[in-house]
Amino acid sequence: MAKADKAAAIAELADKFRGSSAAVLTEYRGLTVAQLAELRTNLRGNATYSVVKNTLTDLAAKEAGLESAFEGQLTGPNAIAFVEGDPVEAAKGLRNFAKEHPLLVIKGGILDGKPLTAAEIDKLAQLESREVLLAKLAGAMKAQLSQAVYLFAAPLAQTARVVDALRAKVEAEGSDES
Repeated sequence: MAKADKAAAIAELADKFRGSSAAVLTEYRGLTVAQLAELRTNLRGNATYSVVKNTLTDLAAKEAGLESAFEGQLTGPNAIAFVEGDPVEAAKGLRNFAKEHPLLVIKGGILDGKPLTAAEIDKLAQLESREVLLAKLAGAMKAQLSQAVYLFAAPLAQTARVVDALRAKVEAEGSDES
C-alpha cells in the first residue's frame, strides 16, 4: 500500500471512530463471505461492519484520541462494527450472530471513548432497547404522579367526610329536639 493510500485509510478510519458512538472489535476467522454479508445486513441501520488492517486501525485509533482502545487485541483477522445508531441494538445483533456462528469472536470495543471488554459488550447486549427503557420510565413517573395526586386529595376527601358527618349530626340533633 502506498504512503498516500495508507494516510487516506488512516484518516478514513479515524473519522469513523470520531463519528461513531461505539465501535466493537471482532475476529471473523473462518466466516464465509456470505456469512459476513448476512452480518452486515443484520447490523444495517445501527452499525457498519468493516474489515480492517491491524496496524492502520491502531494508528487511526491513536489519531482519533483512543490510544488504549484496542490495546493487545489487534491480532489476527479483525473487523470493526462502527455503531452510528443504538449501541445496545448493535451489541445485540453481534451477540446473536456470534451465537449462531461461533467463529465470530467479540474481542472488545469502545463506547463514548471508553474501552469495553467482551464481557461488558455482552452486558450491553442484555439491556433492553432504548424505547422499552423510556416506556418503563414513563410508567414509573405516571405511577408516582398518581400516588402524589392521591396523597394530596386524601386530606380534602377526609375533611369533606368530617364536614358531612358533622352536618348529619347537627341535622339529627335538630330533628330530635323538634
